[in-house]
Amino acid sequence: MMARTFTLTQIHQRIDERLRIELRKRRPNPLEISRLELMKLRAKSALRRLMARPVSA
Repeated sequence: MMARTFTLTQIHQRIDERLRIELRKRRPNPLEISRLELMKLRAKSALRRLMARPVSA
């Protein structure tokens, strides 16, 4: 489970970086911003679901 958490965290960070780059552009693409925000939200949601699971021994 730790590997999956780490992977999702990395994905979230990469999406966040791409979003910041797009927002810094002189003419940011609103469709790309929406797409990246949705992807970031999905990654965050997956992380929350993963963390909410009970730990099996």
